[in-house]
Amino acid sequence: QVQLVESGGGLVQPGGSLRLSCAASGNIFSIIEMAWYRQATGKQRELVAHITSGGTTEYADSVKGRFTISSDTAKNLVYLQINSLKREDTANYYCKAGVITNPERRYLEVWGQGTLVTISS
Repeated sequence: QVQLVESGGGLVQPGGSLRLSCAASGNIFSIIEMAWYRQATGKQRELVAHITSGGTTEYADSVKGRFTISSDTAKNLVYLQINSLKREDTANYYCKAGVITNPERRYLEVWGQGTLVTISS
């Protein structure tokens, strides 16, 4: 089995910053890609940022210039630095990973349980 655990969410004032973390563990041979999604109340889940094992990143237009995704491949960690927070960034933030499992060597997509980010004064 493979598990993802997010942390770092909380209540922040507009204009503030947070760093979210996601730790992958379990029967992992390698991690192909990791991503952050978010889902606000009453809205569909949307991709926020994505990073490949080679370090290539992409971002949703709504967060470009404010959010930065990074990873520590040795520790199976991915981070999301979020700056200049806006009220519309309020959402549950979910980590997703595409991994190759050990010993089966099969591709598996795994989701974390989410961490709540609330922007409010």
